Amino acid sequence: MKNGSVCPKCGSRKIVRIPDNPRRYASGNNIYTTRATLLGKIPVIRYICCDCGYVENWVETSRGLETIQKTFS
Repeated sequence: MKNGSVCPKCGSRKIVRIPDNPRRYASGNNIYTTRATLLGKIPVIRYICCDCGYVENWVETSRGLETIQKTFS
């Protein structure tokens, strides 16, 4: 849905992107890579189909992906 703007389940184009709220502690589905929560927070952006409710989660930055790989590999 992030790349094609079409739901893979129902084919709808009614896709909404739910961004992270950086001012809110623990907003959204975040991945934490350190014990210092605000320093190690990598936002997971959600894409939701407004017809069927299907949800995809994406880490949208290459830096975030690199940090996750280093932390959890």
